[in-house]
Amino acid sequence: MNARTRFFVFSLVFLLQACAAGPQKAPKELLALNEAQMKIRSFQTRAFDVKDQNKVLRGVVASLQDLGFIVERANAPMGLVTAGKFGPNGRGFVELTVVVRAKGTEQTEVRVNALFNTKPIEDPKVYQNFFIAVERSLFVTRG
Repeated sequence: MNARTRFFVFSLVFLLQACAAGPQKAPKELLALNEAQMKIRSFQTRAFDVKDQNKVLRGVVASLQDLGFIVERANAPMGLVTAGKFGPNGRGFVELTVVVRAKGTEQTEVRVNALFNTKPIEDPKVYQNFFIAVERSLFVTRG
């Protein structure tokens, strides 16, 4: 390599290094919940007076299937269920992630997160309909 080529390569490397961003710190409020997020979380969470977490998990899976969802993954030890279905008239895709966990010794808590085309669903009615279906499923299995 001649001197001119070496100088060009060295200059190019130097310029690229100068343009590279240094380490950046994440803002402290990055993971902080705001009031709107807390409101949505209240729609997404419901506690049921059922001790058996696996029973509630089975009720969630049955409800999802009744609502036309295809259960993609169910992990009982972790209390995690993911399911999806196409939206009305085949437009869009609805994806649900449900977490079932014990809440004390007498209750089981269910939290569902719904996405439509990768955007969060914030309508409380959607979550109410899901929890009504779960409640019915749990009532049917009690009898």
